[in-house]
Amino acid sequence: MERTHRFHQAFGQHLTLDGYGCSQEALADILGVYRFLDRAPAEIAMTKIMEPHVVEYHPPKTPEDWGVTGFVVIAESHIAIHTFPDKLYLSLDIFSCKPFNVREATQMVIDHFKVSRVEVNLLDRGLEFPRNKAMVTEYLRGKRRMSLKG
Repeated sequence: MERTHRFHQAFGQHLTLDGYGCSQEALADILGVYRFLDRAPAEIAMTKIMEPHVVEYHPPKTPEDWGVTGFVVIAESHIAIHTFPDKLYLSLDIFSCKPFNVREATQMVIDHFKVSRVEVNLLDRGLEFPRNKAMVTEYLRGKRRMSLKG
């Protein structure tokens, strides 16, 4: 499907970060992951609206994939993390409808988890989210006029 009209900039940024060669101790520390999620929103100028939720999980069939998973809901969306201590790996997402400093967010993760190598991807989400009501209304009126002619 071809996108023919953009009403505005993207709805939000979605940072995905994969960390390799991390500190096994930091990845396994459930309280440390909680503290990271507790302070991360303020460090990237976001608004925490609930306390972080963090759990340790031990899968029965693949014990080497155990780790700590957590998330925190922010007014702007969420921050989520999954750690794999035995694999020295973490996966983190930050989605926000408010722009944030991706370099600062990345460095915050690198510093806390002592990441050796990082893979960062930034996605624009909601490319056609209608922020401007007047523009959307005019666009839809135009579409209706065209359909009545055709």
